[in-house]
Amino acid sequence: MKKTAFIAIVGRPNVGKSTLMNHMMGEKIAIVSSKPQTTRNRIMGVLTKGEDQYVFFDTPGVHKAKNKLGDYMMKSVRSSVGAADAVILIADAGHPAGDIEKQLIEQIKKSELPSMLVLNKIDLINREKLAETIAGYAALHNFDAVVPTCAESGKNVDAVLEEAGQFLYEGDWMFASDTLTDQPEKQIAAEIVREKLLRTLSEEVPHGTAVVIEEFTEEKDMLRIRAEIFCEKASHKGIIVGKGGETLKKIGTYAIEDMEAFFGVKVYLNLWVKIKENWRDSDFALNNFGYNKKEIDG
Repeated sequence: MKKTAFIAIVGRPNVGKSTLMNHMMGEKIAIVSSKPQTTRNRIMGVLTKGEDQYVFFDTPGVHKAKNKLGDYMMKSVRSSVGAADAVILIADAGHPAGDIEKQLIEQIKKSELPSMLVLNKIDLINREKLAETIAGYAALHNFDAVVPTCAESGKNVDAVLEEAGQFLYEGDWMFASDTLTDQPEKQIAAEIVREKLLRTLSEEVPHGTAVVIEEFTEEKDMLRIRAEIFCEKASHKGIIVGKGGETLKKIGTYAIEDMEAFFGVKVYLNLWVKIKENWRDSDFALNNFGYNKKEIDG
């Protein structure tokens, strides 16, 4: 008997949504960094186990939008919850519910969706603090399950997946059993490059970057990829390239490692850096860079 469900993973920035999904999937589907607002698009992960198919939506971290890119990201969260059969709210186990968590709980209540609370980063707190946090959330909403976890180490992630099984319903699968994600290969390549930008550069610069794949050619036992990195300021371009091109070379080397692991072939990667001022507030640029409002509005 086949079962399935669409499950949205929501929470504030940098709380561990992508890390949780990657661990449940057993594959690195969504990029991860220590910087907030790493995820910009809804990333779908499809996990098929026996007769069960879980379809996870990894969503951008909920924050107060400061530009049109931020507006797009928040629409993506609302759209994902609207398309889901259930919601996993992931929060920091060491902190009480803040305005963002309360906002998401209200959305869960309004949509009347079954839900799970995952309290992450339990490795950083004691049992008393965890019990206090659980009690605080219990006063706000009657979740169908509460699971403390450490997504980074994978502790209790199997329990999250086990509890998510209650959200599955009898029905045909939406995807073939060997599907991992709905992301096109070009988008996966672009996200890998962006992850390396986030991990390599200083705090300010990465959030003003976008990556577009201009060439993605499959040759015999090799992928030839040309990626254009867009930044907002000439000074940022200098930081990305680095002295003698060293920083850009480092970004490329790290990206190739992940690409070859994911695609299973040798990768030739050519990186270019261009300036596009204020692209995060340009509808035209956002659309060209893959942040299509019509897709989430529809």
